[in-house]
Amino acid sequence: MSTPAEYYRSLPPVSKTYGVACFMTAAALYFQLYNPRNISLDYGLVIKRFQVWRLITNFFFLGPFSFPFAFRLIIIARYGVGLERGPFDKRTADYVWMLVFGAISLLVMAVVPYLLSPFMGPSVVFMIVYVWSREFPNARINIYGLVSLKGFYLPWALLGLDLIFGDPLKPDILGMVAGHIYYFLTVLHPLAGGKFMLKTPLWVHKLVAFWGEGTQINSPVERNPHAGVAFQGRSFRLNGRTTTPPQTTQEPYNNQQQAAADGVVFRGRSHRLNGR
Repeated sequence: MSTPAEYYRSLPPVSKTYGVACFMTAAALYFQLYNPRNISLDYGLVIKRFQVWRLITNFFFLGPFSFPFAFRLIIIARYGVGLERGPFDKRTADYVWMLVFGAISLLVMAVVPYLLSPFMGPSVVFMIVYVWSREFPNARINIYGLVSLKGFYLPWALLGLDLIFGDPLKPDILGMVAGHIYYFLTVLHPLAGGKFMLKTPLWVHKLVAFWGEGTQINSPVERNPHAGVAFQGRSFRLNGRTTTPPQTTQEPYNNQQQAAADGVVFRGRSHRLNGR
């Protein structure tokens, strides 16, 4: 049984970074360090006052400390990590691009006044759930220890729970739409004989390479060797000789999540599972 520190270090980089950012945003709100209105999505303020940070900051707000907030963090820790260790294993840039594409899709949908939501973080979380359900449709899921169902039906079950608890359904539905658009363009359309049109852009590869975390197979950009290093250079010993810092290598990590084989809901080749 691992300690909390070991569990934290074992998390893949993208899910860990996003989860920590959401937690820090909620913690700052708890200590009243900012007003949520200052980070919400408001196209009027973005255009008239050039407050462009609102296009990004709204995705890191999952609500104040509460049960819904904790539940969303658990979703990131379980299903976000499951995607990053499964279909997106050694494909950090592709996973980052999935989240970026989902965020862009949500921003486009928010142009319609009826679909506008001041905070799109819950929609991103639900998009993660939807993509996970399509990649692991036969995995067995237990909801509160009462209901057992296949992963394919997980988004719909969570949507029903939000309806019962009286939570708004619009963020969930928008997340499902964004997730389906991504899954259709990357998996369903190519499987039907269409062209793969959602290749990870070069600037995302450069961003991940500069970040220096994670692994991207067949990356067109070399990883930044100085990423995560506070100081690197020649050091002079007292005897006048110079030394160079030791080089470290990182062992590849592969942890595939297996789905149950009984009662197949979806079967087919995925263009993401093989990295193409």
